[in-house]
Amino acid sequence: MTGRRSFIDRWMSATDKLAGLFGPADRSDPNTPVVHKHDAYEEESDRELRDIEVETDTEGHHYAVRKSGRTWHE
Repeated sequence: MTGRRSFIDRWMSATDKLAGLFGPADRSDPNTPVVHKHDAYEEESDRELRDIEVETDTEGHHYAVRKSGRTWHE
């Protein structure tokens, strides 16, 4: 157990030195709501996903089916 304790002591010492160099880790209030901002990439992804339905076969496997005959890169 002494070998393991030695590793933990060395690891904690290293993280203490890094905290001294870079400062403490940023922490936020867990009760603060997350602000979700849509960018152009997310808007495109949402547009593509609107054309997809998830189907389940008799064995419980899930797969995606395109609702229309559109291609991905129209």
